[in-house]
Amino acid sequence: MTTHPDDTTPTTTTRTTTTTTTVEYAPERPARLEWAKHAPDVYKAMVRLETAARQGLDPTLYELVKIRASQINHCAFCIDMHTKDALAKGESVERIMQLSAWDESRHFYTAKEVAALELTEAVTVLTDGFVPDEVYERAAEHFEEAELAQLIAAITVINAWNRFGVTCRMTPGHYRPGQYK
Repeated sequence: MTTHPDDTTPTTTTRTTTTTTTVEYAPERPARLEWAKHAPDVYKAMVRLETAARQGLDPTLYELVKIRASQINHCAFCIDMHTKDALAKGESVERIMQLSAWDESRHFYTAKEVAALELTEAVTVLTDGFVPDEVYERAAEHFEEAELAQLIAAITVINAWNRFGVTCRMTPGHYRPGQYK
């Protein structure tokens, strides 16, 4: 589930390699706002919406959609969360790595997953102000109407979470798989 409590604990990461070379990474930026703390009713409503949106969707497909929308929206917090959840559920590293270029690596995904990813991009970007008929029709070929409605809801919900994450600059890297379920 994409529940996003804000973690504002700043940390500095230092890693030591086996050759005893120390690498200092950029400092972690704190979140701008702990939105869930300040708008708890909105947060609870989002959790309920998230729970409703995932009903009837394949869990693997669900995570792929969430990762892809989060990549498009540059939501590092959600990319971190959903990549870890997908890996914990058995998704392959290879398929997750190829997700940002899924259109050029379609052979990693089923036809149904490709249709879902294409719809995810169309709903997420909306640059032309609409979802093209061809994209919608391809998705409709692979999903029953009820499942398609759930998929559209899931895409919409992750986009809403992404807007909270990006706007409030939620910090990635601290999530543990299944932490907010």
